[in-house]
Amino acid sequence: MAELPVVSGDQCISALEGVGYWIARTRGSHVRMRCPGRKPVTVPRHHELDRATLRSILRTANISVEEFNKLLGR
Repeated sequence: MAELPVVSGDQCISALEGVGYWIARTRGSHVRMRCPGRKPVTVPRHHELDRATLRSILRTANISVEEFNKLLGR
């Protein structure tokens, strides 16, 4: 099992864009992203995402940690 990386909100947004998500709206420091065929996710634009928050985002988007690491280029 791959280790969950420590990433910023912007890095997470870029990785999600790699699987087809796009920014639907922004409110404050939170970005709502949508993708056809997947549930929408909200990503906080923080310098470092909490691991539980990142795990929740990946679970909602139905993306494995291994796939997420590939999207990040790791």
